[in-house]
Amino acid sequence: MTVELVRSSAHDSDVLFAARVSTQGEQTLENAAAGTSATDRDRGLINYLMRDRHGSPFEHNSLTFYVQAPIFVFREFMRHRIASYNEESGRYRQLGPVFYVPGAERKLIQVGKPGAYVFEDGTPEMTELVEEQTKAVSIHAYESYQRMLEAGVAREVARIVLPLNLYSSMYVTMNARALMNFLSLRTKREDTHFPSFPQREIEMVAEQMETLWAAEMPLTYDAFNGNGRVAP
Repeated sequence: MTVELVRSSAHDSDVLFAARVSTQGEQTLENAAAGTSATDRDRGLINYLMRDRHGSPFEHNSLTFYVQAPIFVFREFMRHRIASYNEESGRYRQLGPVFYVPGAERKLIQVGKPGAYVFEDGTPEMTELVEEQTKAVSIHAYESYQRMLEAGVAREVARIVLPLNLYSSMYVTMNARALMNFLSLRTKREDTHFPSFPQREIEMVAEQMETLWAAEMPLTYDAFNGNGRVAP
């Protein structure tokens, strides 16, 4: 999975000026921009907003990520209707033969019931079977795709034979509040107030997004973790 932060207008000061306008008026943006380092008062305000779930101050920012991942990951992504997406189009360009094949470290056995389950390691035979069958299906599907394109079939028709493990790429833009909501649902952490059970592949993307965001808004990130990883 590939994740890059290609554009960011996201700082802890964005949260502070938005929150303080309710009591200080129009000068809050200038004062926040003039600050060179965070104070205990700044930390306290961000923590208060996170703890008591005053969420709107966390929306005055923007982060744009470039993501390369299998199509099935994108379909889970787009359940989050709190972001803007632009994805590579199989109607307008020939798609490349790049497919996702789970590695040996991918846990394969689901144990438990929906909402309360864990994944455990598969046997070496299972791992070999998954790799063998995934590669075979991917190669066969792409060869069928190429044959149709060579025969003059439109790209938007030929692409229907391609499987969901084909890699695609997209830009996704969201604010910090939306990102926190995404992370709370798409990462599995012991310190969260509300357990989540994400598919491992989208969690791999979410973990990279989290690392990039943490460097942009460290106070907000600390408050997010300190208050149970619940989006305000």
